[in-house]
Parts: sequence; structure tokens; C-alpha cells
Amino acid sequence: MKDDFDFIAYLKYRTTDEGGRMTPAQSNYRPQVRFDFEKSTSSGRQVFINKEWVFPGEEVEAEITLMSPHLFKNKLYEGVKFEFLEGAKIIGVGEILKIKNETLKNNILS
Repeated sequence: MKDDFDFIAYLKYRTTDEGGRMTPAQSNYRPQVRFDFEKSTSSGRQVFINKEWVFPGEEVEAEITLMSPHLFKNKLYEGVKFEFLEGAKIIGVGEILKIKNETLKNNILS
């Protein structure tokens, strides 16, 4: 199921001092994903590209698989930014680089 993901994103993890994680995240980590335009969040599996671990303050590209993709049908586009969270704590921000799941694309904004 390596190719079964929704989009590729650039991720920037906050440092511990910025309120981010205190420990590194391992590939396959599943924080909540939140977009500004949507009240609902979805768990989103992050499979890091060319890395197994990401430490607080680091950046990485990752394949993201949303656990509830139906929430974002026809709403996403390349360049849209999002936050990823542990509970209420924002631990990083991301930007969609390439959408693979065509049902998520907002073709008006793409």
C-alpha cells in the first residue's frame, strides 16, 4: 500500500520552544490535520520521504493519507496550507505540493 496516499506535502515541525513535540516523530506518525476552511479534522498518516525520523524544528516532505478523506472532497489544491496537531496543540504546519487523490481536488482553485 505504499502508493495509497492522498497527497505529498512539505512539513515543518515546530521546535519544542515553539510549542511543538519534545521528542522526534517516526514515519507513519498520525497527527490530526486541520485546514483553515474546515471545522472538522482528520487523522493524517505521515510517511516521510527519505527519512525515518523527524526531530522538533526539522522539515520534511511526506506522503499524507487522510483517515477521513470524504471531509475534504473537492476542497484541496496544491499550495494550500494546513496545521497538524496532537490534541489541541499545533505541532507543525504543512503545504500541499501534489495531490494524488483526484476526488480531493478543488478544480476551480487548482
